[in-house]
Amino acid sequence: MDLIEMGAQMLSEQFGVKVDAQTVRGALSGLLGDGSGDIDLSSLAAKMAGNGELGTLLGSWLGDGANQSISADTITDLFGQDELSRFAGQVGVSQREAAGGLADVIPQIMDKASSGGSLLDQFAGGSGGLLGAAKSLLR
Repeated sequence: MDLIEMGAQMLSEQFGVKVDAQTVRGALSGLLGDGSGDIDLSSLAAKMAGNGELGTLLGSWLGDGANQSISADTITDLFGQDELSRFAGQVGVSQREAAGGLADVIPQIMDKASSGGSLLDQFAGGSGGLLGAAKSLLR
Protein backbone atom coordinates (compact mmCIF):
# COMPACT_ATOMS: atom_id res chain seq x y z
CA MET A 1 0.00 0.00 0.00
CA ASP A 2 1.45 3.40 -0.90
CA LEU A 3 1.64 6.20 1.65
CA ILE A 4 -1.17 8.31 0.21
CA GLU A 5 -3.44 5.26 0.15
CA MET A 6 -2.51 4.45 3.74
CA GLY A 7 -3.18 8.01 4.87
CA ALA A 8 -6.44 8.20 2.93
CA GLN A 9 -7.66 4.95 4.45
CA MET A 10 -6.77 6.10 7.97
CA LEU A 11 -8.41 9.50 7.51
CA SER A 12 -11.52 7.97 5.94
CA GLU A 13 -11.92 5.73 8.97
CA GLN A 14 -11.43 8.70 11.27
CA PHE A 15 -13.88 10.96 9.45
CA GLY A 16 -16.46 8.19 9.19
CA VAL A 17 -18.60 6.88 6.38
CA LYS A 18 -19.45 10.39 5.20
CA VAL A 19 -16.07 10.59 3.41
CA ASP A 20 -14.95 8.05 0.82
CA ALA A 21 -11.32 7.02 0.58
CA GLN A 22 -10.91 8.25 -3.01
CA THR A 23 -11.98 11.77 -2.04
CA VAL A 24 -9.60 11.77 0.91
CA ARG A 25 -6.83 10.39 -1.31
CA GLY A 26 -7.24 13.28 -3.75
CA ALA A 27 -7.33 15.88 -0.98
CA LEU A 28 -4.31 14.35 0.78
CA SER A 29 -2.41 14.23 -2.49
CA GLY A 30 -3.21 17.91 -2.96
CA LEU A 31 -1.99 18.76 0.52
CA LEU A 32 1.15 16.60 0.62
CA GLY A 33 1.64 15.95 -3.08
CA ASP A 34 4.32 17.00 -5.48
CA GLY A 35 1.85 17.90 -8.25
CA SER A 36 2.21 14.59 -10.06
CA GLY A 37 0.09 12.45 -7.75
CA ASP A 38 3.00 11.37 -5.58
CA ILE A 39 3.53 12.39 -1.98
CA ASP A 40 6.36 14.83 -1.18
CA LEU A 41 7.38 14.19 2.39
CA SER A 42 10.82 15.70 1.92
CA SER A 43 9.32 19.20 1.54
CA LEU A 44 7.25 18.73 4.68
CA ALA A 45 10.32 17.39 6.50
CA ALA A 46 12.41 20.37 5.36
CA LYS A 47 9.75 22.78 6.59
CA MET A 48 9.65 21.04 9.96
CA ALA A 49 13.41 20.57 10.34
CA GLY A 50 13.95 24.32 10.31
CA ASN A 51 11.82 24.80 13.43
CA GLY A 52 13.14 23.64 16.82
CA GLU A 53 9.89 22.18 18.22
CA LEU A 54 8.76 20.79 14.88
CA GLY A 55 12.25 19.45 14.25
CA THR A 56 12.03 17.48 17.48
CA LEU A 57 8.64 16.05 16.44
CA LEU A 58 10.06 15.16 13.04
CA GLY A 59 12.98 13.37 14.66
CA SER A 60 10.61 11.22 16.71
CA TRP A 61 8.61 10.28 13.60
CA LEU A 62 11.68 9.40 11.57
CA GLY A 63 13.52 7.60 14.33
CA ASP A 64 12.91 4.09 15.55
CA GLY A 65 11.30 5.06 18.87
CA ALA A 66 7.79 6.22 19.73
CA ASN A 67 6.21 8.98 17.68
CA GLN A 68 5.55 12.21 19.55
CA SER A 69 2.11 13.66 18.96
CA ILE A 70 1.39 16.89 17.13
CA SER A 71 -1.57 19.09 18.02
CA ALA A 72 -4.33 20.13 15.65
CA ASP A 73 -3.28 23.76 16.22
CA THR A 74 0.28 22.95 15.17
CA ILE A 75 -1.04 21.21 12.04
CA THR A 76 -2.98 24.39 11.25
CA ASP A 77 0.17 26.48 11.72
CA LEU A 78 2.25 24.05 9.65
CA PHE A 79 -0.03 24.01 6.60
CA GLY A 80 -1.70 27.39 7.04
CA GLN A 81 -5.37 28.24 7.29
CA ASP A 82 -5.93 28.40 3.53
CA GLU A 83 -4.43 24.99 2.70
CA LEU A 84 -6.14 23.32 5.65
CA SER A 85 -9.45 24.95 4.76
CA ARG A 86 -9.11 23.73 1.16
CA PHE A 87 -8.35 20.19 2.39
CA ALA A 88 -11.31 20.25 4.81
CA GLY A 89 -13.64 21.50 2.09
CA GLN A 90 -12.55 18.75 -0.29
CA VAL A 91 -13.28 16.00 2.21
CA GLY A 92 -16.40 17.67 3.62
CA VAL A 93 -15.34 18.03 7.25
CA SER A 94 -14.74 21.03 9.47
CA GLN A 95 -11.30 22.57 9.53
CA ARG A 96 -10.96 21.42 13.14
CA GLU A 97 -11.81 17.81 12.19
CA ALA A 98 -9.34 17.97 9.31
CA ALA A 99 -6.56 19.29 11.55
CA GLY A 100 -7.28 16.62 14.16
CA GLY A 101 -7.28 13.84 11.59
CA LEU A 102 -4.05 15.04 10.02
CA ALA A 103 -2.46 15.33 13.46
CA ASP A 104 -3.15 11.63 13.96
CA VAL A 105 -2.18 10.47 10.47
CA ILE A 106 0.86 12.53 9.42
CA PRO A 107 3.17 11.15 12.14
CA GLN A 108 2.24 7.63 11.06
CA ILE A 109 2.84 8.41 7.38
CA MET A 110 6.25 9.94 8.15
CA ASP A 111 7.11 7.01 10.41
CA LYS A 112 6.12 4.49 7.75
CA ALA A 113 8.24 6.34 5.18
CA SER A 114 11.33 6.23 7.37
CA SER A 115 13.76 3.65 8.55
CA GLY A 116 16.40 4.33 11.17
CA GLY A 117 15.87 8.09 11.08
CA SER A 118 16.13 8.60 7.32
CA LEU A 119 13.30 9.05 4.87
CA LEU A 120 13.25 6.42 2.20
CA ASP A 121 15.56 7.15 -0.71
CA GLN A 122 12.67 8.01 -3.01
CA PHE A 123 11.76 10.97 -0.82
CA ALA A 124 15.02 12.49 0.37
CA GLY A 125 17.93 11.14 -1.61
CA GLY A 126 19.24 8.82 1.08
CA SER A 127 20.60 9.37 4.54
CA GLY A 128 23.14 11.95 3.41
CA GLY A 129 20.43 14.29 2.16
CA LEU A 130 17.79 16.32 3.89
CA LEU A 131 17.30 13.99 6.83
CA GLY A 132 21.00 13.92 7.57
CA ALA A 133 20.65 17.65 8.07
CA ALA A 134 17.52 17.18 10.17
CA LYS A 135 19.27 14.59 12.34
CA SER A 136 22.16 16.98 12.93
CA LEU A 137 19.69 19.57 14.24
CA LEU A 138 18.39 17.06 16.75
CA ARG A 139 21.75 16.13 18.25
